[in-house]
Amino acid sequence: MVKEFERAGFPVVLMCNLLPVAQTVGVNRMVPTISIPYPLGDPSTTKEEQHALRKSRVGTALDSLATDIKKQTIFKVEI
Repeated sequence: MVKEFERAGFPVVLMCNLLPVAQTVGVNRMVPTISIPYPLGDPSTTKEEQHALRKSRVGTALDSLATDIKKQTIFKVEI
């Protein structure tokens, strides 16, 4: 389905922690997450730390949507 959206001109980003699987199925923009049960947070950290983790990953995902790419790209997350 991701490829159909991109063919229609809508950029798509996949946030996941199984990047090799995403690459195999042909996802173009990928942002690494933290873990399977908690992709955007870590329940063992404080609320402030969780907010920073989420903000950095979502910000990277939004930035990736505005980036022109020619091949599959894994975007690095700051933090």
